[in-house]
Amino acid sequence: MSATIKHPSVAERRTLGNELRKQTSPSAHTGWRPAADRPDPVALLEDQNATREPDLVPVRHGRMMVSPFTFYRGAAKIMAADLKDTPTAGLTTQLCGDAHLSNFGVFASPERNLLFDLNDFDETLPGPFEYDLKRMSASFMIAARNNGFGKEAARGATLASVNAYRTAMAEFAEMSVMDVWYAHLSEKTLMDAIESLVREQQLDSSKKNGKKPSKKAKKAEKMAKTAQKTAQKAARKAHSRDSLQALSKLGELVDGRYRIVSQPPIVIPARELEATYGVSAEEAQNMIHEQFRAYRATLQPDRRQLLERFEFIDMARKVVGVGSVGTRAFIVLLQGRDQEDPLFLQVKEATASVLEDHLPKSRYKHPGERVVQGQRMMQAASDIYLGWTKGAQADRYLYWRQLRDMKGSAVVEVMTPPGLAFYARQCGWTLARAHARSGDPVAIAAYLGDGDGFDRSVTDFSERYADQNEADYLAFTEAIQSGRLPAIEGV
Repeated sequence: MSATIKHPSVAERRTLGNELRKQTSPSAHTGWRPAADRPDPVALLEDQNATREPDLVPVRHGRMMVSPFTFYRGAAKIMAADLKDTPTAGLTTQLCGDAHLSNFGVFASPERNLLFDLNDFDETLPGPFEYDLKRMSASFMIAARNNGFGKEAARGATLASVNAYRTAMAEFAEMSVMDVWYAHLSEKTLMDAIESLVREQQLDSSKKNGKKPSKKAKKAEKMAKTAQKTAQKAARKAHSRDSLQALSKLGELVDGRYRIVSQPPIVIPARELEATYGVSAEEAQNMIHEQFRAYRATLQPDRRQLLERFEFIDMARKVVGVGSVGTRAFIVLLQGRDQEDPLFLQVKEATASVLEDHLPKSRYKHPGERVVQGQRMMQAASDIYLGWTKGAQADRYLYWRQLRDMKGSAVVEVMTPPGLAFYARQCGWTLARAHARSGDPVAIAAYLGDGDGFDRSVTDFSERYADQNEADYLAFTEAIQSGRLPAIEGV
């Protein structure tokens, strides 16, 4: 017997948000301190390493030790443990679970249009909306410090991300259900917004009342133009990132047939995996084909029939990201009508979300399905080849997607203060839109309020958490120097 679905009125939903605002004041996020019984951050990373590929664990550590910013990217488990003790309003949405600023980017919609959206859902799970928001806002504070910004500029970018979330949620609260569902940030909208920013800076730096523009105004105009050129270049690059381009980087022609090139330890083809997994090349091929058949069965019929037009050619283990390094990740090369019609798929291991240590377990018993369904819920448009399988070995679960589908991400490390603040506003709007799809935008907007009290409160949290992240990073690097943790740099 199905559960009854309640449909409270808009007034009732707004009242709920206002009542929750009284119970958990927006100012409650100010003054964060780590819990007295806070677990050792290095020990939490060691717990994750226990199920990861032993030869890749040092690579993960090497990538995380580059800076406090890269450390934060790999420290979702640490922050999840900290967030469990923070105040929440009690309003649940589908969470990305790891909504730091580098997990936003562009990719192609099924209609081949470039969209800006969240693009990593390994930790997705229903939970308090504040968890994603704080993960995102703190990432802007940490990124700003990493770029050498002053305190004012760092706070400005962080505040911009939270303000954009709050104001966007107020807009979604006034929209119809279907308009919220179809809302998205297109390439044109993004480029138009950048153009408007440049025009504003040009106006500020223009000669007024016979006076020369200030050096500060001229500098701001120059930085805005630089940000515009960088964004345009990134968009052009994203359009070129497809399977044919991937083949030129990852493939080689041997005896008239393409195969994946060996680039250890980053890329290890199936023909060389015997030493890693203790299976022969023939056994590996059989397991791969079985996995591929099981994956196809998770696709809806039209997409399954489309995929069946492609022939399996080769596969390899391929290291990806920062936080994901050490989990099992593979690429699969398929061929369509001929050798000039490749399709690369990425296969990633799905484990339990780091949030499941502190929130109710996922309704999906298969972690790969948890990732896929969470992604479909949050993204404005999702990859047509999303699917999942159970791994060949016990307690291993995988999800599948396209490797390169016009994907691109911002190079945060080269952003100027105006550029990072602009990017923060886009990420804040995007996160609000993702939460509005699964949560209650009316209640959330009522809770957030019309003033900037919530914005300033979360910015204060972000500043304090950035301090904690730096302390954790120091403990992490000391663990490497002492030999407690192995690390390989530059890979």
